[in-house]
Amino acid sequence: MSHNVEVRRLPKKTVVIIAIMSIATIIGFGFIMMTKNLKMEEVLSILGHEKISNIKVVNRMSVEDKETKVKSTVYKVTFFDENLNKECIGFVHRSNHGKYSKDIDCK
Repeated sequence: MSHNVEVRRLPKKTVVIIAIMSIATIIGFGFIMMTKNLKMEEVLSILGHEKISNIKVVNRMSVEDKETKVKSTVYKVTFFDENLNKECIGFVHRSNHGKYSKDIDCK
């Protein structure tokens, strides 16, 4: 018994739309990652790490103080501090007022 299964091809218009949407998504993701890293580089510069490279924002968490119910954001970052010549990892805390603080360990 031989079964012939007919396979319908996607229209060219649909393939083009899918390709354009995929490329736009990849470009958008890259742009978001780049701007997030540039912003964190600027914040770390203000906090005392002027010459840094290989910065990576690993994680972003929304946190809330249990007593005051104030919400803020904590970023986990890794980078290489060229002044200290050490690899650093730690947290950068952004309060709801827009002020930054750090808890960073360099080894």
